Amino acid sequence: MKALIQRVTSAKVTVGDELISIIGRGCCVLIGISQNDTLKDVEYIRARKLLSIRLFDDDVGKRWQHSVKDKNFELLCISQFTLYNRLKGNKPDFHLAMQGTEAFNLYNTLLNKLREQYSEDKIKDGVFGAMMQVHIQNDGPVTIEIESPRSSETVSSKESSTFSIQL
Repeated sequence: MKALIQRVTSAKVTVGDELISIIGRGCCVLIGISQNDTLKDVEYIRARKLLSIRLFDDDVGKRWQHSVKDKNFELLCISQFTLYNRLKGNKPDFHLAMQGTEAFNLYNTLLNKLREQYSEDKIKDGVFGAMMQVHIQNDGPVTIEIESPRSSETVSSKESSTFSIQL
């Protein structure tokens, strides 16, 4: 599982002309789910990173001291299978991304666990599988990428085996 975390002063997601979610200060998190992700990957991203990564200043301006949870800020989570892309020539290939119902269920599990550990009203999301417009006011800008250890190992081993086959 991969998360691209952007510190924001505000963010919103729309589908067509419909406003789906909006947050103030916090993080907009793009979530990619690989085909081999499990509940262990959800736990790594949720428990070890999203709610505890220190991206915010303290009250006297010292950087990297507080998490979203420490500051009582919000998270806007957006499912984004394109984070698990590989280029074949100039065309993106998404075969490493988990598909359909399985991805939907794992994504919702992540959201539910975030809400349980933090606050239901502080965790917002988009519409899984929809063509969304994500509007952010990046703060810094600060953008951090994290990936669960099993996902990065799986992707690396697949890339290595694909590369060796192509030689």
